[in-house]
Amino acid sequence: MENIPNPINIQNFTTENGARYHTLPLSFTLSGLPLHSAPIVLVNHALTGNAEVTGENGWWSDLIGNGKTIDTNIYTVLAFNVPGNGNDSFIIENYKDFTTRDIARIFLTGLEALNINYVHTIIGGSVGGGIAWEMLALQPKIAEHLIPIATDWKSTDWMIANCFLQEQILNNSTKPIEDARIHAMLCYRSPESFKEKFQRTINTNLSVFNIESWLAHHGEKLQKRYQLSSYKLMNQLLKTIDITRNSDDFETLLSKTTASIHIIGINSDLFFTPKENRETYEELKKFKDNVFYSEIDSVHGHDAFLIEYKQLDHLLADIFKAETIKR
Repeated sequence: MENIPNPINIQNFTTENGARYHTLPLSFTLSGLPLHSAPIVLVNHALTGNAEVTGENGWWSDLIGNGKTIDTNIYTVLAFNVPGNGNDSFIIENYKDFTTRDIARIFLTGLEALNINYVHTIIGGSVGGGIAWEMLALQPKIAEHLIPIATDWKSTDWMIANCFLQEQILNNSTKPIEDARIHAMLCYRSPESFKEKFQRTINTNLSVFNIESWLAHHGEKLQKRYQLSSYKLMNQLLKTIDITRNSDDFETLLSKTTASIHIIGINSDLFFTPKENRETYEELKKFKDNVFYSEIDSVHGHDAFLIEYKQLDHLLADIFKAETIKR
């Protein structure tokens, strides 16, 4: 059963860019066993996601729940909403005030407020995984396992370029959310995924290609449930993932942690490419033993971490089932 407690109010927060916020509400959900009675799994949401990770409307309910891979009979599952993600009434207008590291700092402050100084796992896909990398770099002893999925410890030039185009659309289009979403879907999927799904077929009712009506549908659907300010903020976070910015180098930061790092890439990901993931893995292996790399095999591109539940279940089973045996 998912529990939605009152938000944590974070006082007098100064962002990396020097913007000061008198108060930031940090809302969150708890599911599974009561807090402090079981190992804690922290789940970080992606761009249009939220803290509702399990249950009927949970975006990862195939993975998290009663008897599932992340078993709510064994773990306490905690998820924070990125402040300003549109899931409550709090809005951040000056999206450039924030970087991914700021959100990592906010989440770590949230853990502190809940009297949590150690978690079993921090897991997240896409920008949520980027926040997870930043959290571990800031507090190397915070977790036993880090599981970044379809993400990396830094935004590449390719990622920054796509986020720049998203920002241009969001700031200049007459239908910003719809148009930005249409472009984003091209990054989230792959040419093979579109070919398999649409086969150049026509929507006879609308006299357009089915791929066009599908993209328009996704744009309209997001426009109905998402705020422009939230999209701008989350896009800014996607652009600013970098654990080494104004900090130590990669090896210095990550040699401080004993956490096992389980990197999961997607072989068709055009956004966080598997090549970058493999390079991160090889770099980590030079100075760290408990680092692992696995890959989802899918035509569906970046979104495969939301689609290929059976593969993800298989890749995560060892980490979470080992805990069930241990208990």
